[in-house]
Amino acid sequence: MSIPKSEISKLYLIPSILAEGTALQMMAPAILEVIKETDYYFAENIKTARRYISELKTGRKIEDLIFYQLDKDTTKEEAVKLFDTIPSGKNIGVLSEAGCPGIADPGALAVSIAHKKKWNIVPLPGPSSIFMALMASGFNGQYFCFKGYLPIDKEQKIRSFKALEREAWEKRATQIVIETPYRNNKFLEDVIAHGNPETQLCIACDITGPQQYIKTKNLGEWKGNLPDLNKRPAVFLFFGRN
Repeated sequence: MSIPKSEISKLYLIPSILAEGTALQMMAPAILEVIKETDYYFAENIKTARRYISELKTGRKIEDLIFYQLDKDTTKEEAVKLFDTIPSGKNIGVLSEAGCPGIADPGALAVSIAHKKKWNIVPLPGPSSIFMALMASGFNGQYFCFKGYLPIDKEQKIRSFKALEREAWEKRATQIVIETPYRNNKFLEDVIAHGNPETQLCIACDITGPQQYIKTKNLGEWKGNLPDLNKRPAVFLFFGRN
């Protein structure tokens, strides 16, 4: 027996702010409408999610909403059990700690399970630091590759960087990397020391925030002239010579 369309649950993918205090400026009206009618949430960080929803001023009382943590340590089995706790016909909002759920984000696990359960998946518009950095870099926006985090081990990190640098030059593909904020400065020192001085690097930091910093230079120009990015969220993009 098929489920009536009206009873099919929706999984809303709700983008979060990239910088504190920007919710009302950055978020689309559609997000406010969804939150007004959604009681259940999977959140990468529950404290951050509560604060974000409060900042949106939708009129919802936070104590009336139910949050479940879904982060990088959540197993598939645990996530399936979370779905099973949601009453039939109810919708779920998925909230990343920052940016768009499912992009470099554990929310992808919830989406995968929802597809198997034949839920309706509803992505909502909002900021993505990865794509906003690409837009602002001046690099190839038709052919690009998001590499995520490079290895922590220095030798492995340099090997991975050299491989993506070759791809940036030979395939003319923009290479996009992120790093844990407290390792930003060391990451930049390593790639500048081992990269081609003519390789271009765009540093996009604190996107949408009052301290936003977006600059593109080649590695030789960056050498000895790096901003302090310690504990600041940043995206790094590499490309060959334009």
